[in-house]
Amino acid sequence: MADASRPVRRGFARRGKLTPYLLVLPGGLWLLLFFAVPMATMLSLSLQQGDIVSGYAFTGHWQTYVDAIVDYRSQLVRSLVYGAIATVVLIVLAFPVAYWIAFFGGRRKPTYLFLLLLPFFVSFVLRTISWRYILTDDGFVLGALKDAGLLGPGFHILGTPFAVIAGLVYNFLPFMVLPVYVALERIDPRVVEAARDLYAGPAAAFRKVVFPLALPGVFAGVLMTFVPVSSDYVNSAVLGSSSTTMIGQVIQAQYLVNSDYPTASALSFALMAVLLIGVFAYARALGTEDVMTVAAR
Repeated sequence: MADASRPVRRGFARRGKLTPYLLVLPGGLWLLLFFAVPMATMLSLSLQQGDIVSGYAFTGHWQTYVDAIVDYRSQLVRSLVYGAIATVVLIVLAFPVAYWIAFFGGRRKPTYLFLLLLPFFVSFVLRTISWRYILTDDGFVLGALKDAGLLGPGFHILGTPFAVIAGLVYNFLPFMVLPVYVALERIDPRVVEAARDLYAGPAAAFRKVVFPLALPGVFAGVLMTFVPVSSDYVNSAVLGSSSTTMIGQVIQAQYLVNSDYPTASALSFALMAVLLIGVFAYARALGTEDVMTVAAR
């Protein structure tokens, strides 16, 4: 006699095979609608010719990429340099903060993390503008130092690379602290104690045990900061000057001011390509497989 429950089991088996695809479907549709379609549209725009009056037509004009990179190479290089410097500074500042919260925060860890994220309840633009008022020449910081004779009357910070990088570091600091904190939080304290029992000093224990185990967090933090920092235009527009223009400002101006959509699209793709190459080179140098192996332990 045939087993009557066999078709039912087959039906459940088919549903089980489809379940992963059904779970991925909403996110996949979201990425398709708001990532793949805009990217394809921007790629098409970068290969078009024309103007805002007569319209643009697809001609496959790849020369736009060459002209855009040649014309704005200084802004592109400046953005990458600012992004690299800001990312290094973020690692130096974020690691001690994350280390202290993870190992010495105790029961108040959620409070410290909340305080770290508290500025994010204010708009990104407003936070940057507030730094402009803080760093202005006659503000309550520099103005007071000048009145006290500690700084010369001609000293200024606004409009300098320092102001732009400082704004980038301030605005993106939590994006570095949080992944590093998560990696440090997963470290078993007994591993550090074992290193101490094996006559490793605090510096050696940190160098041989803590930092290697925190590398997955550092890797994630670099990915979360270097890409948006290098493409940022708000900080350079608010805190910088014409000599600190970043590529994000150029793209914004080409899109919204000059209506030169092919150039803006070509610059966007060029920036994305350079950032992807940088990220892959960083992952290769760091050893992504080794990092993921450490993270899985």
